Amino acid sequence: MTVTAILLPVLAQVALTFVVLIRLGLARLAAIREGGVARERVAIDETAWPPRARQAGNCFRNQFELPVLFYVLVALALLTRQADGLFVLLSWLFVLSRAAHALVHVTVNDVAWRFAAFAIGAIVLLIMWVIFALAILFAPALL
Repeated sequence: MTVTAILLPVLAQVALTFVVLIRLGLARLAAIREGGVARERVAIDETAWPPRARQAGNCFRNQFELPVLFYVLVALALLTRQADGLFVLLSWLFVLSRAAHALVHVTVNDVAWRFAAFAIGAIVLLIMWVIFALAILFAPALL
């Protein structure tokens, strides 16, 4: 598997994180412009933001939870040469689940849909980690 194929899902996840950051910035800017928030208060109290801005903030924070485990796994899989076609396919499934989760989170925010997207991503990531761990444990010594 090529390095490009392995890293493309990572680049897509990074792009998603920046898209969510832009969404967060726009939501916060709109809240400030509408006068719905006191600048002094939001500096010390995250809950002072109106619901749409908090929703975007929560979505942005979510991009640094499960995806951190994804980034670490991709780096380790590259270093140990354990990334194959299945790894890339599962990587794309993980990133698609994160995109679905973010889309639901910043739009309708339906908890059932959001949980489904989160659960799919978590299960895919768990499978990736199990496959990686087994490959490392049962592989000949790495040079």
